[in-house]
Amino acid sequence: MTVLYDYWRSSAAYRVRIGLGLLGLPYTAVPVDLTSGAQRDPANLARNPQGLVPTLKIDGLTLTQSLAILEYLNETRNAGFLPDDPAGRARVRALAYAVAMEIHPICNLRVARHAVDASGGAISMEGWMQHFIGSGLAALEAMLDGRGRYCHGDTVTLADICLLPQLYNAARWGVDATSLLQINRIAANLAEIPAVQAAHPDRAKPQE
Repeated sequence: MTVLYDYWRSSAAYRVRIGLGLLGLPYTAVPVDLTSGAQRDPANLARNPQGLVPTLKIDGLTLTQSLAILEYLNETRNAGFLPDDPAGRARVRALAYAVAMEIHPICNLRVARHAVDASGGAISMEGWMQHFIGSGLAALEAMLDGRGRYCHGDTVTLADICLLPQLYNAARWGVDATSLLQINRIAANLAEIPAVQAAHPDRAKPQE
């Protein structure tokens, strides 16, 4: 049985939900409530020593880190999340990393809360998020070439899987993304895919 330890609003977990959905892989979702500190509970630390989500149990393995999980799925399920040619793989990874390794770590709630607290209130949570998400997405927009339905041609890749959760966060924090024409076009195309729709946080939120 495939089990995803998940938090509905986590960008990283959202990526893995998209990947699993695109592959049509059924799984059981086990929520880890980040707002209550459940990520630091002994049970979660035993499977994910970083105290994070997601964790995916699949094929007798316990996998952490969303990009590593997605690359594992790509390699074991022939998912097509990365192009076949080295140049294409490098480009898709660069686009994905621009989100997952540049925007996301700075805008992790732990980091943002520390910045707000350390500033004595001079920095607001909204201001921090808007600054770094906004500038990061503007840079990503400049990296796109305007060709194809998605970030790299007409196939959903790792770059798209990283982009959409970050756009969800952008909307959540009131980032003005109206000028990001390529990104908005790609997001609209992705939103037409049923598996992508099913991974949305509103669909993953535990029922009260």
